[in-house]
Amino acid sequence: MSTVFITGGSGFIGGRLIERLIADGHSVRGLARSDHAAARISERGGAPARGDLSDVEAMRSAAAGCELAFHAAAMLGDWGRREDFERANVEGTRNALAACAAAGVRRFVHVGTEAALLAGKPLVNVDETAPLRPDSPALYSSTKAKAEQLVLEANRDGFDTVVVRPRFVWGRGDTTLLPTLAQMVRSGRWAWIGGGRHRTSTTHVDNTIEGLVLGADRGRPGNAYFVTDGNPVVFRDFVTQLLQTQDVEPPNRAVPAAVAGVVASVTEAAWGALPFPGRPPLTRFAYWAASQECTIRTDKARTDLGYSPVTSREAGLAELRSARHDPPPSRQPTF
Repeated sequence: MSTVFITGGSGFIGGRLIERLIADGHSVRGLARSDHAAARISERGGAPARGDLSDVEAMRSAAAGCELAFHAAAMLGDWGRREDFERANVEGTRNALAACAAAGVRRFVHVGTEAALLAGKPLVNVDETAPLRPDSPALYSSTKAKAEQLVLEANRDGFDTVVVRPRFVWGRGDTTLLPTLAQMVRSGRWAWIGGGRHRTSTTHVDNTIEGLVLGADRGRPGNAYFVTDGNPVVFRDFVTQLLQTQDVEPPNRAVPAAVAGVVASVTEAAWGALPFPGRPPLTRFAYWAASQECTIRTDKARTDLGYSPVTSREAGLAELRSARHDPPPSRQPTF
C-alpha cells in the first residue's frame, strides 16, 4: 500500500487515524514537533518526521513520495491569544497546503469541525450549505473557518482537497473533552446552562476516522462533509452518560441561559481588556456549546462517501466504562 503523511498524529483524532491507516496496510509519516510527539507517533506504528507547522520545508520533505495527506493538527480550546490561534490554525494550514502541494501530494484531507459555522446562534439540522463563519467572535471558530476556506480554495487539478467535519468527538483516548467535563464536576464548577435539554449531534472517534478514510477515498474534490453518530441526542442525557463512564455524577444545579450568556460576554470582554490571570469563568464558545442546539445532517456523506456510523453510542460508552481504569493519556497540544 501507499505511504501517507499526517499532521497532528500525536493527538486524539490523529493518533487513532494512524492506527487505522496502519491496519489498512499503509505506512505513515507523522509530523512531530517534540520528542513526546515523536514517541506517541512511534507507539501507534508511524514514522515520526521532525518539524512543525511553521516549517514548510520540513513538511515538504516529510510528505515527499506520499500521494495522500491528512491535516489533523490544530490549536483547540475556547480561550487563548488571537495570534496563537491564527498561527496554528490558519498559517499552519496554509503552510501544510503549500508543503504538500510542493511535495507532489495528490489528495489533501482536512479535519474540519462544525465549530467553523458557530457565531452565536443555534445550528438546527444544518448541512454543508450552511456558511462558514470566519467572522465569529470565538477564536477557535473563526480560525477553523479561515483554515477550511484555505483548504477548499486550494483545490485544483492535480491537488484535490476534501474537508471532513465531525461534531463533538468523543471516545476512548480523548484527552480534552471528557477529562475537562469530569474535572469541572469534581471541582464543583459544573452547572447545566438553561437545563441542558437541547439536542446535539455527536461523533464517536471511530466514526470520525471512518469519515476521514472515506473522504480520502471517495470525497469529491473541493467539498466538505459532515459525519456524525446518526440521530441527535439530548445534550444533558448524553453528557451525563459520558461522565458516568468515569464514575462521575453531575449535579442537578442549573443556571438560566440568559444569565449565563451575559456572564460569558462580560467576563470574556474583561479578560480580553485587562491582565486578569488565567481564563474567564465562562467563554462565549463554551456557553454556545452548553446551551444551544447543534444538529447536523449527514445526507451528503451518506450519498457521496457511502458513510454510515461504524460504532454505536452504546458500544462507545461501554468501551469507555471498561477503559476507565487505564492510565490517563497525555494531554499534549496536537499542533
